[in-house]
Amino acid sequence: MEEIARDILIKAAQGDMRAFEEVYKATHGFVYNVAFRVVNNREDALEVSQEVFMIIHNKLKGFRFESSFKTWVYRVTANSAINFAKKFSRSKTVPFEESHGEGAVLAEAHSNIDKEYQNQLVETLLKELNPDQRACVVLRDIQGLSYEEIAQALNININTVRSRLKRSREKFLIMRSRVDYEKV
Repeated sequence: MEEIARDILIKAAQGDMRAFEEVYKATHGFVYNVAFRVVNNREDALEVSQEVFMIIHNKLKGFRFESSFKTWVYRVTANSAINFAKKFSRSKTVPFEESHGEGAVLAEAHSNIDKEYQNQLVETLLKELNPDQRACVVLRDIQGLSYEEIAQALNININTVRSRLKRSREKFLIMRSRVDYEKV
């Protein structure tokens, strides 16, 4: 996400639509990507993104610069996407063997497996996680945030971040071993 000058944020908070357009241009790709990774559906991610920008527009005047703008946008996006995923949870669980999605590679993926296979595993993992776990994985392994930044962005305890990531990674390893076993 691009850095946004403080004066632009202040102007946008005061209702300057050109300034808000700059905020949108600097953040829209990031907002969509985080939303997509959490809700796992293009249309839903677009809907979440629209909601996020309405929230940003309405609440920007209350932003106090106590945390970075980037962290605040993470928090708004992740919470909106998690809430959306919980509210509109669809039982679209795709059996592991049928998954053919593309996605970013988690740090734990073994280097001897080709990238396409890794991407399929990651996409499948994300689909199998609950929205809270998915948000932590996206922010850590795809967006590269530290545990502290994730805790701040999601407004949760750092130990909660650790436990969600641990459970997600355990699930990933179980799924990997199941697929590796089935290949034999």
